Amino acid sequence: MITTDLKPVIETLNNDDVVGIPTETVYGLAGNAYKESTVEKIFNLKKRPSFNPLIVHIASPEFLTQVATDIPSNAHLLAEAFWPGPLTLVLNKKNQIPDRVTAGKPTVAVRVPNHPLTLELLSKLAFPLAAPSANPFGFISPTKAAHVQGYFKEGLKFVLEGGPCLRGLESTIVGFDGNQPVLYRHGALVLEEIEKVVGKISVKTKNDESPNAPGMLSRHYAPKTATLLSKNPVKTLSKHSNKKVGLLSFQKIELSNGKIHQEVLSTNGNLEEAAKNLYAALHRLDQRDLDLIIAPYFPDYGLGKTMNDRLQRAIQK
Repeated sequence: MITTDLKPVIETLNNDDVVGIPTETVYGLAGNAYKESTVEKIFNLKKRPSFNPLIVHIASPEFLTQVATDIPSNAHLLAEAFWPGPLTLVLNKKNQIPDRVTAGKPTVAVRVPNHPLTLELLSKLAFPLAAPSANPFGFISPTKAAHVQGYFKEGLKFVLEGGPCLRGLESTIVGFDGNQPVLYRHGALVLEEIEKVVGKISVKTKNDESPNAPGMLSRHYAPKTATLLSKNPVKTLSKHSNKKVGLLSFQKIELSNGKIHQEVLSTNGNLEEAAKNLYAALHRLDQRDLDLIIAPYFPDYGLGKTMNDRLQRAIQK
């Protein structure tokens, strides 16, 4: 059931069950981060591999010391600059965070989401929320409450309605080697903005066997429909004229074939607008019973780099 009422959502969470929650990035599948049995429900609902850690959501930066320890000075700088917001920090965990949350690792991924309804929810709970994206493992992330309900028709009592996600891409994840930041996942906060605060950081965004953070697996974020990534979408379209094809476009492309269903992400070539619309457009294309989705490469900087990362993982075999 989709609801804007916090009361039944809080009651469900206090009863150690799982709910869908909005954030500015994507919707999350949330439960008590301190309760191992609740965390297990999240893994089971998502069919998520046990070696892939979750993100813990806290109400404010002041709560950080309750879930993490030995926090590097650069982590404090980043939290001060970007929280609440789409930045997740991977830090040494406190003992009360179950190993199930962290996939057995001594570190915990943590952030303060920038959504008023979820911040209000967190402020009324006696525990932080473990909340990966609210989709079955490997599928397109949800940016609307209806996406969550479509994925988990029987598995969730409540999805908290917070409107379409304003960012539309998952949080950026940064870990630390000592005090030196390391990028683990490109996300809604672009690398260039992070480097303005802490200087040049190293990038390690792929690990299929023992990921340090969510989003590092080669295949992820994928539609059910076969998807191609193309530097020349029109030319690629011509090679598949005998198929039912959907075209994901950064900006509108004039097509001679009126039967092609085109999803335009931005009317004026704005990367923020395109990022906000990306997953919702993929959801729509994926529901059209197509043979193929053709997607473009985006400019390889800022949010374009993040969108390229997501689409490349979507087409990995």
